[in-house]
Amino acid sequence: MPRRSLAVLGWLAAVVVATLAGVGAIRLVGDGFTGTPGGVRSQADVARDLAAATDGTAAPTPKPTTAAATATATPSGARETFSNRGGSVVAACRGDLVTLETWSPAQGYAVRDLEKGPDDDAEVEFEGSGGRFEIKVECRSGQPVQVGHDD
Repeated sequence: MPRRSLAVLGWLAAVVVATLAGVGAIRLVGDGFTGTPGGVRSQADVARDLAAATDGTAAPTPKPTTAAATATATPSGARETFSNRGGSVVAACRGDLVTLETWSPAQGYAVRDLEKGPDDDAEVEFEGSGGRFEIKVECRSGQPVQVGHDD
């Protein structure tokens, strides 16, 4: 009987250790994908992404646009979202310098080249079966503005 109890306790200890290791690994992977603790996003981030999806600026395969943009004021500067058939970016200005804060290729596209800044201009090139599409952004009067549009 004591042998059986020891085997059961050993098995339970192994289950607990494996469960904790799995939870830790999931948390670590979530942190790597989202850049936030445990993969948790703030309510403001979720609301912004939902608004962008609703108004079509972050759709994975929108028609080519010159500047599908949504402006929001942030404490550190102005922020805009730009998209084309290849993907979308969120750019922010801090003074005269622009930074691509996020970029996301559309389905079937990948990032070919990225210059995220901060710099006088920032750009990303998406490449896929439908061709190459670039989004290049500068700051003008403290606002991100898309330049050199792909059609």
